[in-house]
Amino acid sequence: MITIGVNPVAITLGSLSIWWYGIMVALAILVLILWMAWQIRRGAEFSYETVFTAALIGIPSGIIFAKLIHVIDKWGYYSQHPAQIASGAGLTIYGAILGAFLGIWVYSRVSRFRFGYFIDLLAPGIILAQAIGRVGCTLNGCCYGLPTSLPWGVIYTHPNSHAPLGVAVHPTQIYEIIFCLVVFGVLLMLRGRLKPEGSLFGVYISLYAAWRIGVGFLRDGSPFLFGLHEAQVISIAILLITIPLMAVKTRWVSIKD
Repeated sequence: MITIGVNPVAITLGSLSIWWYGIMVALAILVLILWMAWQIRRGAEFSYETVFTAALIGIPSGIIFAKLIHVIDKWGYYSQHPAQIASGAGLTIYGAILGAFLGIWVYSRVSRFRFGYFIDLLAPGIILAQAIGRVGCTLNGCCYGLPTSLPWGVIYTHPNSHAPLGVAVHPTQIYEIIFCLVVFGVLLMLRGRLKPEGSLFGVYISLYAAWRIGVGFLRDGSPFLFGLHEAQVISIAILLITIPLMAVKTRWVSIKD
């Protein structure tokens, strides 16, 4: 078994605690912005101003939706503790993705840049950022798996950890880090080979949705609908939309096209 005894709190300044989770999420956002800036250096057809404005819109809209979806999932708790709705804890990756997607889409309607082209370039950066964010989850002890007797099970020992102490659980955060890095490689290989614009993002979100359905059966959590976790229900809805659209519209092209 693997033991993780790291204190999830990286820095304490008086009454202020800075958690490794927050640090890794901030790093993930920075990496995503730098990824898009690098796309401009490589000749992408949009400006630095577009990227930074999209970030200024996408980050807060992502945070709002990330919290909203978490509150819906845990309404039994938040209905009794409404003050906690405004806290920084409990952010969902799906809320962040969908919220940022909506915010940037609205911005694209106003600024009239090619939204599909933009999110295709963004997709590899998103999955890379998710891998970095899951490092924070690993140190935090959140998003942990069900108990396991497998030799790679993880045991958390620090009292600040969000995982149950002294119990071997599936390292679902590490599973997802590996998955995200594999998908990152797949998306890099597919860049420029799919039409119409937006198809690469469709591949990304479909692969991630399929993953979340599967890994959900290994993760701890409460049923949301039909015995499934909230993320699994959202994943099914995403696949019901993306798979038919991609089957009808997506086509393979050569790099020269």
